Amino acid sequence: MAANRRRLTVLAAACATAVTLGATALAVTSASAAEVPLKGYELTWGIKESYRTYVTGMAAGTFTPEAGATQAGDNGVFTFVNGTGSYDSEAHTVALGFEGALNIVSKAHGFELKLSDVRFDSKDARVTADVTKAGTTEQDVPLAEVTVNRAMTDMTTRLTKEAGDVFGSSSYAGAAGDPLTVVEKKAESPTPTPTGTPTPSAGPTGTPTSTPTTTTATPKPTGSTTPKPSPTEAATKGAISYGTLGWGVKQSFRTYVVDGVAKGRITVSGGAEQASGNGVFTFPDATGTYDTDADTLKASFMGSVNFKGHEDNGSHGLDLTLSDLKAEIDGGSGKLTADVDSLGEKSEDVTLAELRPKSADLTAKKDVITLDDVTATLTAAGSEAFGGFYPAGADLDPVDVAVALTADAELPDSEPTSTAGTGGGTGGTTGGTTGSTTGGAGTTGATTGGVGGNLASTGSEVPAGALGAAAAVTVAAGAGVVFAVRRRRMTGSAQA
Repeated sequence: MAANRRRLTVLAAACATAVTLGATALAVTSASAAEVPLKGYELTWGIKESYRTYVTGMAAGTFTPEAGATQAGDNGVFTFVNGTGSYDSEAHTVALGFEGALNIVSKAHGFELKLSDVRFDSKDARVTADVTKAGTTEQDVPLAEVTVNRAMTDMTTRLTKEAGDVFGSSSYAGAAGDPLTVVEKKAESPTPTPTGTPTPSAGPTGTPTSTPTTTTATPKPTGSTTPKPSPTEAATKGAISYGTLGWGVKQSFRTYVVDGVAKGRITVSGGAEQASGNGVFTFPDATGTYDTDADTLKASFMGSVNFKGHEDNGSHGLDLTLSDLKAEIDGGSGKLTADVDSLGEKSEDVTLAELRPKSADLTAKKDVITLDDVTATLTAAGSEAFGGFYPAGADLDPVDVAVALTADAELPDSEPTSTAGTGGGTGGTTGGTTGSTTGGAGTTGATTGGVGGNLASTGSEVPAGALGAAAAVTVAAGAGVVFAVRRRRMTGSAQA
């Protein structure tokens, strides 16, 4: 449901404006096409500094770039040019191939190799190249695994086993490589020279008195974000570009499910994430509208969270899923709704909580509206969703909302700011990634591939706080919820 709304919003925006990645205008020829063509990118990578030192030092060798590739001075890093490829606007991933080649030769140590057709794929999170050795070319050899970040600059790399084979030392396999950067490079545009004025010449120090300017921009797709158009100032009202909602539901409930007698697990999906230590949840990909003059905000978020516990012969007394979360703010009040699926019975748009922001004024800073620690109070409908064992008016975990009003705006650090949403006890930890689970007796390692799955997964983390003496009280409070739900399905079964 939320995904359909998101697609409609994105398609409508595509019809109205040329979507861009970073500061690059990308003409969208078909609103239904997921692939957006890219061109004019550069990849800069030094392989590994100690390797460069070895080649030019002990091996008395040389690096010779060709076909447009370059090397920075003082035996520096290499740049490959004219990158072309595509951006997947649904998966938020990029795939680029670059021009240029690099010859690496040492007669003293008897090696000669050539790297060409360098490629970067954010989905696979790696850089590859065609490698020519002894007259034989092997295509698309994976040279390094890349920890892709949203800016695609100074990305950490780790050399592969294949890289160890290519560069002649098994010690390189698994070793840290040089940082990798991929940026869009615009054509140089020299400063206009008045008619009749000679072209600026080098000054006394050899530095040109007038230097052509080069503008670079970095694509910023994010798992959790949309492609970014060229910078524009946000209007006082309009459509949300992207954003996140952070909420832990209720700490005592999380603790009960994972660490209590429910002996259950918590699973996030659809792009939602859970912080480590049985922490709070982050729901991504906001769509909706805002009006800072009227102090109103309506935002829908992707992702879902499932609470499951009290297993009995394959059946669960607790099986509760919250999805399609929506936050609505109108001045100093608001509401939080979700689709609720309890033991297979689904209710849509249930108002779970009344919201009360710290301020009635809805303001944007740097084209971002941020609402931290919004008070959330359980409604009567929310109490029913939890089986009636949390009374209406009970405090839930606070809500954090951050939405970008323009696609070039940067959200603040996605780490949840609330300290009330941390879990503890003996339960497992989660990797904070799509599809991850928090279990009562183990650890999870579910992760998404490539760029955090998609150049946007930032992975919210919250330190696990000690529950102390309060644990017994919070667990007891959460227990009633499960038992009430269980009675609906297992009529006549004894309460634990």
